Amino acid sequence: MFFDTHVHFDSFVADGSLAAILERAAGNVSKMIAVGGSPEANELSLRLAREFSGRIFGSVGYDRDLAGDANDLAALRELAARPETVAIGETGLDYFYEPEKAKQQKELFFQCLEAAAEVQEPVIVHTRDADDDTLGMLTDFSKVWKGDPSRIGVLHCFTRDETFAKALLDLGFYISFSGIVTFRNADPLREVATFVPEDRLLIETDSPYLAPMPHRGKRCEPAFVVDTAKRLAELRGVAVESLAKATMDNALHLFGLSEEKS
Repeated sequence: MFFDTHVHFDSFVADGSLAAILERAAGNVSKMIAVGGSPEANELSLRLAREFSGRIFGSVGYDRDLAGDANDLAALRELAARPETVAIGETGLDYFYEPEKAKQQKELFFQCLEAAAEVQEPVIVHTRDADDDTLGMLTDFSKVWKGDPSRIGVLHCFTRDETFAKALLDLGFYISFSGIVTFRNADPLREVATFVPEDRLLIETDSPYLAPMPHRGKRCEPAFVVDTAKRLAELRGVAVESLAKATMDNALHLFGLSEEKS
């Protein structure tokens, strides 16, 4: 069984397909993180975590597209302290679309990192074209993190190089791979996927985005995490069952879940 560590359920709920999505995932995907990132996504994440307790777990945060808005940080802290919340995020920096808002993005990212440090929940980080600032802020975060050093967080949907991966690993972060690792033009990323140690590896779909081969062009859904896992297992020269167990164990540890609790 697999743990899809990054799912945006918003569109599935909006169009009424949630039940069908979960049914298709049931054969292979036993656990999922419903990712927050806005007030609406945060509330949905925690509602799904309550409705599907033991199968879906919640995260809350303010993502980079909210930078510069009047975000309610008190509300974020309240949500972060709820029992359904197992992570803060997603949050982070993305200079690909709005480099002119770098300052505001860093301010918001800092505030989410502060919340994660306060509640001692791992942070789910996004980065794109912002390696130096992301690494600098996560380095500072690692210095104030008082929780378990092996539960500091994850860089989700990793697309960077081995140097960046090593820097994250040195800080204690997990690295999560999405369907991008199956794309035809992703040879450099596949090399990184063989470098990450087994005990720091996670998998995700980032549904409804980035459907892996052979589903390219379709809306991604949690059931497709199996295809990403098969490609990763092939690259790493291990059985897919072994990779499933390793990534499940890693996710349970990162998000503070035991088999009994989950």
